[in-house]
Amino acid sequence: MRPLLALLAATALATLTACSTAPVGPDYQLPPQALASQPAAAKPFAGVDGQAPFSAQPLPAHWWRLYQDPLLDRLVQQALEHNTDLRQAVANLERVRSLESEAAGAQKPSLNAKAGPEFGHVSGLSLLQKDYEPPNSYLYSASAGLSYQIDLFGQIRRGIEAANAAGDSAQAALDLARVNVAAGTTRAYAEVCSSGLRIAATEKSITLQKEAVDISEKLQHAGRAGSLDAGRARGQLQQLNANLPPLQAERQSALYRLATLTGALPQDFPRDVAACSTPPQVAGTVPVGDGAALLRRRPDIRQAERNLAEATARIGVVTADLYPKISFGLQGASEGEAVGFGRKDTLSWGIGPLISWSIPINGVVQARIAQAEATTRGALAKFDGTVLTALRETETALNTYARELDRHAALQAAARENAAVAQQARQLYRNGKTGYLEALDAERALASSEAALAASQAQLADDQVQLFLALGGGWEPNDAS
Repeated sequence: MRPLLALLAATALATLTACSTAPVGPDYQLPPQALASQPAAAKPFAGVDGQAPFSAQPLPAHWWRLYQDPLLDRLVQQALEHNTDLRQAVANLERVRSLESEAAGAQKPSLNAKAGPEFGHVSGLSLLQKDYEPPNSYLYSASAGLSYQIDLFGQIRRGIEAANAAGDSAQAALDLARVNVAAGTTRAYAEVCSSGLRIAATEKSITLQKEAVDISEKLQHAGRAGSLDAGRARGQLQQLNANLPPLQAERQSALYRLATLTGALPQDFPRDVAACSTPPQVAGTVPVGDGAALLRRRPDIRQAERNLAEATARIGVVTADLYPKISFGLQGASEGEAVGFGRKDTLSWGIGPLISWSIPINGVVQARIAQAEATTRGALAKFDGTVLTALRETETALNTYARELDRHAALQAAARENAAVAQQARQLYRNGKTGYLEALDAERALASSEAALAASQAQLADDQVQLFLALGGGWEPNDAS
């Protein structure tokens, strides 16, 4: 009889499994109304348009190598290995991947067992003897069960879909952290070098002004100039000296930031970077790709799309609560006095399905479905917003960099003109053919022009890094091309 029951139970299990329907809830696909699906989003950037300094060539995976600076390459690699934000993102990814394994485990049978010894006796009535107190003895109970939930309406499958999408989102978050760390390290390095350039320009102006002070004092001693000229020259010198401390503080702050980005203590900043005075600059045109490549590359877009996929799968998870749940189980137990352990009369077993159903008559499940659908609509809106932000940031960065290049060219021309005027004014003043006010104005114009040119060079370096950050590269593995 028992083999027959087991055969019937196995047949029932196979039948229920074969009758499994398609999962309830919507199947995920990228919505056709999503902005990422629109052809216009994949067009070439308006800021490129075939003009220098940009090209539509694909952005290299490791864009910082375009600078051809081994020191920068080493710093970025160190940051990608030791940055604390990356370590947090890696830990979060490991946690989410474990949740994927937990969700997938629901597709497999579960096994439980329990056992316990005790001393005492059962009631006399349980032995069908009135006014009888059984003697005390050692008792035991042991049981084991095997159960399997039949995913008839796809709740488990939708849960696995949601968990996998959440894992992909966590991976995208890690990639986004890599992008920010690579760009942040390059930006801090560029700021150190840019501060060094501005300090050098200021020190050059100070040196020239010291020469002007010496000339005015010599002319004063010779009776060819008054004390007023010497005082003006010394005042201009002190004004230039006052410009140095803020620039030195800016450089030191960037060094501290560079140290912490690479996982080191602030005081352990890289000493070989401190003397840098040439901001990194990509020679020639900058490869930026097009809109289609940007949508594929930016991790925040991928993260938003995976969040949308997860939200869509959650609709199916909640919708399945409208229907009954069916589990198939096998249970065995033994209970009695310890001296009779294993006897046939202590054994019990059972096999069969268990159907449970919280009948949805109070509207709770329907409300949860509505919540899940609203969450999905919100995820779609966020996805669209992320796409728009990515395109806007890229176009803005392209335009900002191009306009700063124009400004830098104009400042270079102004610096050349002011240098020539200052040289001529110094010569005229030295020969006593003009007053010091004219020479002072020329020196001030030159100092201001050179400071503006150095600041523009610093801004160009920062704008270029901002452009690479907007393009979203740098998360690819080390062996990426």
